[in-house]
Amino acid sequence: MKTGGKLIVEALEANGVDRIYCVPGESYLAVLDALHDSRIQSVVCRQEGGAAMMADCHGRLTGKPGICFVTRGPGATNASAGVHIAMQDSIPMILFIGQVASHAKEREAFQEVNYRRFFGDIAKWVVEIDDAARIPELLTRAFSVATSGRPGPVVISLPEDMLTSEVEAPVALPAIQVETHPGEAELDRVEALLNAAKRPFVILGGTRWDQRLAFDDIQAISEKWSLPVGVSFRRQMLFDHLHANYAGDVGIGINPKLAARIKEADLVLLIGGRFGEMPSSDYTLLKSPYPDQQLVHVHADPDELGRVYRPTIAINASPAAFVRAFARRKGPAAPGWAEETKKAHADYLAWSTPPLTGPGPVQMGPIMNWLEKTLPEDAILTNGAGNYATWVHRFHRFRRYGTQAAPTSGSMGYGTPAAVAAKGLFPEREVIAFAGDGCFMMNGQEFATAVQYGLPIIVIVVNNGIYGTIRMHQEREYPGRVEATDLKNPDFAALARAYGGHGETVRETDEFAPAFERARASGKPSIIEIKLDPEAITPTRTLSDIRDKR
Repeated sequence: MKTGGKLIVEALEANGVDRIYCVPGESYLAVLDALHDSRIQSVVCRQEGGAAMMADCHGRLTGKPGICFVTRGPGATNASAGVHIAMQDSIPMILFIGQVASHAKEREAFQEVNYRRFFGDIAKWVVEIDDAARIPELLTRAFSVATSGRPGPVVISLPEDMLTSEVEAPVALPAIQVETHPGEAELDRVEALLNAAKRPFVILGGTRWDQRLAFDDIQAISEKWSLPVGVSFRRQMLFDHLHANYAGDVGIGINPKLAARIKEADLVLLIGGRFGEMPSSDYTLLKSPYPDQQLVHVHADPDELGRVYRPTIAINASPAAFVRAFARRKGPAAPGWAEETKKAHADYLAWSTPPLTGPGPVQMGPIMNWLEKTLPEDAILTNGAGNYATWVHRFHRFRRYGTQAAPTSGSMGYGTPAAVAAKGLFPEREVIAFAGDGCFMMNGQEFATAVQYGLPIIVIVVNNGIYGTIRMHQEREYPGRVEATDLKNPDFAALARAYGGHGETVRETDEFAPAFERARASGKPSIIEIKLDPEAITPTRTLSDIRDKR
C-alpha cells in the first residue's frame, strides 16, 4: 500500500526525472513529503510563472519533459503563462497542480478551478486523477503524450485526497515515445521534386532535434545537395550560422533579401516546423492556404499537415526520422542553384554584422561584436520578448545546438527563469540572459533562485525606460500620442546586490567589457544594466525616425 504522493514520485523516478521546479503549496504536501526521500532535486522558485518557464526551458534544452509542481487556484493561473509558451513552442512539459479534495469539488471551494476548462485550449492534454490506483497509468501516458508527435505540455490535476490515499497500484514503467517515419515512396517524390527544382529552399523549425541531427546530418544533406538553409523564428540553434549553406533566420524583421529568396523559390522543404504567423511574415512568405511554391512539409503531428498550408507532399514524420532517411539519398553532381546558395550565405553575413553607431552614449553594436569574440561556442543565450531581443537574434551567430532558449510565443519575462534552469542543467557552460527593463521585471524575482542555488548566470538588462516594442508601434500608428509605455525602474545593479548577487551599470559603450569580466570573475549571479537611449529602438531606426515618417 502506497500513498498517491509516493506513487507520483516513483513514476517520476521511473521516467528518469532528476529535478522538478516548484512553488510549494499545502494542496500537494503529500508529494513534497515523498520527494523528501527521493533522489529528485526540488528547485524552489519564487513565482509559479517562473517555475513553469524553468520547466519549459528544461524541456527545450533536453527534449525530456520539464516537471513543474504548483498549488491550486492562483498558483495554477500564474503557471498558465509557461504552459502557453510550451504549447506554442512544442515543448514537452508536465504541470502538476494541487486541487481541492474530491468531496469539495463543484462547490467553488477554496481556490477551486476547473482545470480541464481552464487549460483545455493551451495544453496538449489535461487530466484529473480520480482514482489513486491509476496514477502509474496516467503518468506513463502523460510522459508519452508530452513527447510524442508534436511535443507539448500536459496538465495533471491532483485532488488532495488522491495524494494521501493509500492504495495498491502497479509499478510505474518508463513511457514510450511514439515515432513516425517517412515511406520510401514519399522520399522518392521529394528527391524527384529536388531534381526538377531550380530555386529550392529549406526551412528548419519545431522541436525533436538534437546535436547530431541539427549539426551533422542536416548539414551533410545541405552540402550534398548544395541547399540554402534557413531556420524558423527563435530556432537559430538548429544550424551553424557560419556554415556556407546557412541563409539566415526566418522570423520577425527578416532580411528583405532572404524574404525575397523564399518568395521566389520554386520548392520549399519545411522540416519540423509549423511556420506560423511570425516566421511566415503574417502568412506572406508562404501564402495560406495555397503557397505559390511547391511545398514539402515534414511534421510529426498529422493534424498539422494541411491545417494552414496545402503541401505538395505531406510527410508525417519527426525531423529525426526524416533526416536520417533522406540522408541516404544521393544528391546531384552539380546542382544549378549552388551559386545562389553561396550568395544567400553572403547576404546573411552582411545582414548579421551589427552597426557600430547609433543614438546615445551606449552602442549595442560594439557590445554585440565584443560578445561574439568573447563568448564560447557552447554558451547558452536566453531571452524573453522585446525590441532588445533583435540584437541577439540578428547579430549573435549560433554555432551549436542547445545554445538558445527563447519563446516563439513572444512571452515577456522568460529570459531570467530560463537562464536559471539552463545553468542548473549545464553548470559548466556560460549562461547569458538578455532582458529588457520591462521584460526583466515580470519574472526578475527568479534571480533570487539563482542566488539560492549558487548559479552564476549573467543577466544583461537593456534598460531604455519604456516598453520599447509597444512604444515603437505606438509611434508608428499614433505618432506623438504616448500613453502607458513609460517606465520608472529600480537600480538594477543595486537590486542584484540586494539579492546577494553582483551588479554592474553600463552608461557608456567602453564600460561594458570590463563590467562583463567583473561579473564573470565574481562567481555570483550577476546583473549588468545597460542604460540605453530610448531613441535606439531598433538597430537601424530611431523612435524619431518612426514617428516622423508616419
